[in-house]
Amino acid sequence: MLRGIYLLDHFDLIYGSAYKEINKQVHIYAEPQTKGSIKENPSILSAADIILSGWGCPVMDRSFLDLAPNLKAVFYGAGSIKKIVTDEFWDKNIVITSAYEANAVPVVEYTLSQILFSLKRGWYFFHQVNKKAAFPASEHVPGAYGSTVGLVSLGMIGRKVAEMLKQFDCKVIAYDPFVSEMEVKALNVEMCSLEDVFRRADVVSLHTPWMKETEGLITGDHISSMKRNATLINTSRGAVIREQEMIETLQQRQDLYAILDVTYPEPPVKDSPLYSLENVILTPHIAGSLSTECQRLGNYMAQELGRYVRGEPLKWNITKEKSIIMA
Repeated sequence: MLRGIYLLDHFDLIYGSAYKEINKQVHIYAEPQTKGSIKENPSILSAADIILSGWGCPVMDRSFLDLAPNLKAVFYGAGSIKKIVTDEFWDKNIVITSAYEANAVPVVEYTLSQILFSLKRGWYFFHQVNKKAAFPASEHVPGAYGSTVGLVSLGMIGRKVAEMLKQFDCKVIAYDPFVSEMEVKALNVEMCSLEDVFRRADVVSLHTPWMKETEGLITGDHISSMKRNATLINTSRGAVIREQEMIETLQQRQDLYAILDVTYPEPPVKDSPLYSLENVILTPHIAGSLSTECQRLGNYMAQELGRYVRGEPLKWNITKEKSIIMA
């Protein structure tokens, strides 16, 4: 039987409902560990065939890997693995799989809720009622029916959002230079330029991974070209937007709204206008898995471990190439 060890912060949060199933499939030979406990007792890694991890996983560099000479697979009960893998890890040909699809579910839910609420101009009316202590005069709202929603990037989250939007009778347009024609047809979206997404959509939702090539991808010009009363939603990474240009545009175009669950830096600096602009809705990176939603991550890893033990193809295996484009 394979020997396994838990290595992460918040063991109960992620694996609290999955550990019994996991413990049937591998021999867990030690109590759950953290980055700190491993520093105090590094030899405990020497017996590990597999590591079950999540947020708080140490960087798996050469010194770490030397402590775990038998390591064959890592099951990462969280999303992106970018901050924990190294070239030395890839050179070892260790299998790594992630609960990124599970972590995508609440992001899609958050995004969908904000798209639909924005198409009703919900935040605008909320602020008007608050300021005037009265209901404002009736105003035009796009609504979902016949409106246009723009998606920037059709990775896993973008695609799931596009799928969900099919039931709301709106038109979905998207920008993604890497998506295939077959995928576009399956999603029933219209591909167009980044400029056209911003110019045509009633709501634009960003799902772009943070890479060197995407830093500052969204400019003030893109945002200023948006339709009157349009909304920008960002649940990807704050660095994909040129923040100062966005702020200046939102100060000038008070008809626009920006719903920002991510910023750069995060949180914003102390005196950032993002805290005070009426047309900015700022949430503290809550779109991803929180509280009991994190149990989904552990359960996905329990399922994946079962496939690994049975010698079946893994569903969420990550390669070095795939890791580069993950958010």
